[in-house]
Amino acid sequence: MKSKVTALTKTSRDRAEAPAAEVRDGSAGAEAGEAAAAEAMDATAATAATEATEATQATQATQATEEGLPMSQVIRERIQSAGRRFHANDNISEFIHSDEERGRLRREVESCVEAMLRSLVIDTSSDHNTQDTARRVAKMYLDEVFSGRYDPAPATTEFPNIEKLNELMVVGPIATRSACSHHLCPIMGKTWIGVLPNADSNLIGLSKFVRLTDWIMSRPQIQEEAVKTLADELERKIAPDGLAVVMKADHFCMHWRGVKDKSKMISSVMRGSFLRDPSLRREFLGLIGR
Repeated sequence: MKSKVTALTKTSRDRAEAPAAEVRDGSAGAEAGEAAAAEAMDATAATAATEATEATQATQATQATEEGLPMSQVIRERIQSAGRRFHANDNISEFIHSDEERGRLRREVESCVEAMLRSLVIDTSSDHNTQDTARRVAKMYLDEVFSGRYDPAPATTEFPNIEKLNELMVVGPIATRSACSHHLCPIMGKTWIGVLPNADSNLIGLSKFVRLTDWIMSRPQIQEEAVKTLADELERKIAPDGLAVVMKADHFCMHWRGVKDKSKMISSVMRGSFLRDPSLRREFLGLIGR
């Protein structure tokens, strides 16, 4: 009888201890899982840190290499690596990464202008009128007359055509200043823009037509390409049924040099409804001719 009681007591104790053992085993398993997860997280963090360090080192190495090169060469190589072109009338602002880089480019241009003046046998040391000419010319080209190459596009807020406007709108004359890419002589004139919106067209503020025109025109180019580039930009932003651009300008490469004639040049681009509808085209041309 005593041995039966002992056996029952042992069996009960074994049954009681079994769940506790399972709990201990489960806790140990959970702890092992947490440790494995922590190790994996540590490994991931270590890999990320290593990659970040390598990226930083690569950037620093690139910067160190670039610092030893002319800024124009650095920018040119970036453009070529991207498979892009850099013609006189192309915008290259995305390849100039900071104001500091633009300043380096300006100083490089300044030194080149100074060299040109010396080659023209102009005494920039003692001639008080030309002592600061190189700096002024470099600033003028990069920040003013050719700024359309080096500045990003101006911000243009676009509005939905809530009232479903579909009548002709004309903006102009917009004062236009550009430069001939053949001789870098001024092109001075006026531009008119005609827009025939549709229900799905975007609308932009009146001043934005002026800002976009100035941005496109502030580059060395020929007039025939300038009006096309402006039309392309407006068409992307507005998506109208019809678009017309007319530019009338004086070319100082002809007024100031060469034949020295005072003829003007008129260029036009007609898209969509303006190309298909002669009456709409006549209406636009009649309005700007008044």
